[in-house]
Amino acid sequence: MDSKLPFLSTLPDFPDDGDASSSDSSLIFFQNLIQQAELLDTASSGKKNYVRRDRVGGHETLMADYFDENPKFNEDTFRHRFRMSKSLFLKIVSDVEAYDEWFQEGLDGRMKKSFTPLQKVTLAIKQLATGNPPDEGDEYLNMSERTSRECLEYFCETVCKRYGGEFLRRPTSHDIALLYQAHEERHHLPGMLGSLDCTHFVWRMCPTELRGQYMRGDHQYPTVMLEAVASQDLWIWHAFCGPAGSQNDINVLQQSPLFLAQRNGTALNCPFQVNNHLYKRGYYLTDGIYPTWSVFVKSFPYPHDPNEKKFKRQHEAARKDVERAFGVLKSKWGILNRPMRSKTVRKIRSIVYTCLILHNMIIKDDGRAIAPVHIQDPPVEPVFDDTAYTELIDEDTHWRLKHDLVEHLGSLDLPHLEVDSDDE
Repeated sequence: MDSKLPFLSTLPDFPDDGDASSSDSSLIFFQNLIQQAELLDTASSGKKNYVRRDRVGGHETLMADYFDENPKFNEDTFRHRFRMSKSLFLKIVSDVEAYDEWFQEGLDGRMKKSFTPLQKVTLAIKQLATGNPPDEGDEYLNMSERTSRECLEYFCETVCKRYGGEFLRRPTSHDIALLYQAHEERHHLPGMLGSLDCTHFVWRMCPTELRGQYMRGDHQYPTVMLEAVASQDLWIWHAFCGPAGSQNDINVLQQSPLFLAQRNGTALNCPFQVNNHLYKRGYYLTDGIYPTWSVFVKSFPYPHDPNEKKFKRQHEAARKDVERAFGVLKSKWGILNRPMRSKTVRKIRSIVYTCLILHNMIIKDDGRAIAPVHIQDPPVEPVFDDTAYTELIDEDTHWRLKHDLVEHLGSLDLPHLEVDSDDE
């Protein structure tokens, strides 16, 4: 008899099929079985189930699969599973280990070797890439669910602190010059900084008292919003995560720090010229919900002139940069495409910013970045500019800029934008 199931020793003998009391005996048998099982669960509920995990064996398995001289899986498989090259991955491991002592290898309370930095970073990036629960690494890396969750939290905090200043930076004067040049060559739109839009992330563990605040009629579940600016190379130049999902893009814009530099007088002086007119600052392509500000360029809802139709086609094609960036982010980092299991907005914000930073790092590592080198500008003392807001919301500048862009596109020979006779 199995010693783990002592109640099985008290099982009654089954009666013969011909016995008239067989149904009563069967009922008594199952009642005794349930009572004994409940007693056994109650007796063992206060004991902690200790699992012996082979940390050294997990590290050796990881090394044999990806990092030995002749690994089991090649570079293509590594990139598919970790979303980045092996050289970039090892650089992140080295930087994270040097920045935060939590990732450094040491001894635990039982004087046994802890997990290696390679194991911790591997499991953190695997959770970001797949969005699977934290106990997924228990069988492969021999890491408990709690330790896996801590790996993700510490990794996100460390990445944001270590790389946020470079890979989530505001465009510098050097960056803006390269963005002007790249967007004019690719989209034929002088002065374009990028495309602005918002997206939603489902919040699975939203507290009950906050569900009404984070839900909207067109979304079935509570969501957290992200406002972002993306350039043609899909680099994220601005990110503002955390507003409740019940808001629209205008509400998010009113909370966003997108134009904070203009308000406090630290904005860069990067003018551009189009159609022989000089403009003080660059602009963002937006959809129809955004206001008619001087820094926003929207399409024509009902164009009539052939040049306006030409501009509408080019505007819609160029504004897809931010939509493509959102699609790449959610397909590459599965944790953004699945309901968030974090219980606070702060942790969701940390995860989202980490994915954005890694996204930009991969673009730079692949050689696709428009401005791969971070050249800082001299520091400027903040001084409140009371005229900046008036210039930002100037509708006259908005319409004049849009008219100049229409005339500029109309003067170019672009066969792919030519309006068909049926459209006129």
